[in-house]
Amino acid sequence: MTAVKHWMRDLFPTASIGTYLTIMVALAALPLLGFSAFLLLELQRSQFQALKVNAGRDAQTISRSIERKVADMETTLGLVANSPELRDGDLEAFYDRVGGSLKGSSMYILLVRRDGAQLLNTRIPWGTELRRMSNPGSLQSALRSGKVELSGIFFGVTSQRWVVNLTMPIAASNRAGADAVVLTQDAASLASHTSRENLPPGWSAALIDDDGKVIVSSGIDNRPSGEQFPESWLELMYGSNSSAVFYQDGEQYLLGYARIADWPWRVAVWGPVASAQETFVSAWKSLLVGSLVILTISLGVALIAAHQLRASIRTIASMADRIGQGDIVSPERTKILEANQVAVALSNASFDRAEAEERIHFILQELVHRTKNILSLVQAMMRQLARGADSVDDFQRAVSGRLAGLAQSIEALARQEWGGIPLATLVDLQLATVIGAADRVDRRGPDLLVNASAVQNLGLVFHELATNSVKYGALSVLEGRIRVEWAVENETSEEPKLRLTWTEQHGPPVVAPTRRGFGSTVIERHAASSFSGEVTMDFQPSGLRWVLLAPLKAFVGDNNA
Repeated sequence: MTAVKHWMRDLFPTASIGTYLTIMVALAALPLLGFSAFLLLELQRSQFQALKVNAGRDAQTISRSIERKVADMETTLGLVANSPELRDGDLEAFYDRVGGSLKGSSMYILLVRRDGAQLLNTRIPWGTELRRMSNPGSLQSALRSGKVELSGIFFGVTSQRWVVNLTMPIAASNRAGADAVVLTQDAASLASHTSRENLPPGWSAALIDDDGKVIVSSGIDNRPSGEQFPESWLELMYGSNSSAVFYQDGEQYLLGYARIADWPWRVAVWGPVASAQETFVSAWKSLLVGSLVILTISLGVALIAAHQLRASIRTIASMADRIGQGDIVSPERTKILEANQVAVALSNASFDRAEAEERIHFILQELVHRTKNILSLVQAMMRQLARGADSVDDFQRAVSGRLAGLAQSIEALARQEWGGIPLATLVDLQLATVIGAADRVDRRGPDLLVNASAVQNLGLVFHELATNSVKYGALSVLEGRIRVEWAVENETSEEPKLRLTWTEQHGPPVVAPTRRGFGSTVIERHAASSFSGEVTMDFQPSGLRWVLLAPLKAFVGDNNA
């Protein structure tokens, strides 16, 4: 346990409130920022994977568009190859009909022989002398396979443009003497198929032939038709469609690709990953700026709160210092509710302390006064007892018993902080001191709280009465009893009086004393003079009757005598 306490003490060194609040803000904010950064990194990873998938899908979408375009070209070529003008060998009519149908498009029809000689070309006027076709390779391939062949890109001699050919062999039975019909398409007209609005900013797309040459391209990295596509990129394009990652000039790129079904062409889309993740980068920047702003605001609020706490604590500390110097302080208002409560408590404590000090001072003065009175009383008592004592032992016994009774009264007063005790309690206390119990005493009278002076003087009187009763009166026999009664007389008058009666019953026959000792002096003279009253003693044969009639204020008033 001790080691843990030392560890905790070392873990939390002494520091200002501002320091601890700043640390608390940092401990609260940094994990949240870290978690947000972790989520963004996960989002970045997921976005990168989605970007790879989307790159392949974009390439596949373009390939399907090109596929439909080539299919349309093939359909057109089939219709042209089966035209009646071609079967009849009427080339001029064939030229007029086909040329009129394709007018305004980027497609043109050629009729060629096996050696590549052109019989007709709708790109140029009828009757113009024609050269051999510019791409005899695709013609030979189509004638060998007997199927429609799609050529790669080449520069047309007649058109002086980059074009592609779709070649279809035809039956040798046609009267025109043609071996194949060719549909030639300007490459530039295919650019609309590679221009995709859903591509990320900064990305490009290209249509590539079987030799790796660019047929048409679009985007920021627009490559001219006929240019060789980078060999290193072509090596990444294996399989039907997918995506790959490569680096160029230290920057990460994505390459999506797809093959056009049934044809040797391919589609590629590529671009830097950073441009596709511009939104994510912007989110990163917003998070960073927002986090710094929030952290700055939080630290500012923490410092303001620390300032308020420091000011409140210093105010409370100042109040505590003044209380330590004995001042009475009034509560000071701060910005902290709990500090205000402490300030009120300190103010109350300062008032309570001042009252306690005044009370202690009063009690000390009262104690000095009462000690002098008690000593005077003891001196007088000892002188009286010394006169009537026959021996030292008798003197000691007499003094001891009376001091014990006086001590009981003083102890009872001290417990009540010298505020007085009930009269019934005083009777029980003194009789218990003499006879050990008060079960042979009957008490009757109203509740009456007698003051300190009355407690001391009545205590002596009751002690002497009880002592005499034990020696000579009712308490000297087992069946004897004592009745103590008190009542307030003339209660409505200006000076009410208290009548206090001591009556002994069932004791031996009473004989009036022939000698007056200390006890008689206390019972009669001391009682009368202490309370400014009258004492009556009646030595009836049935038992002693002692009566004290004195002003009520002598018993219940503020009497410091």
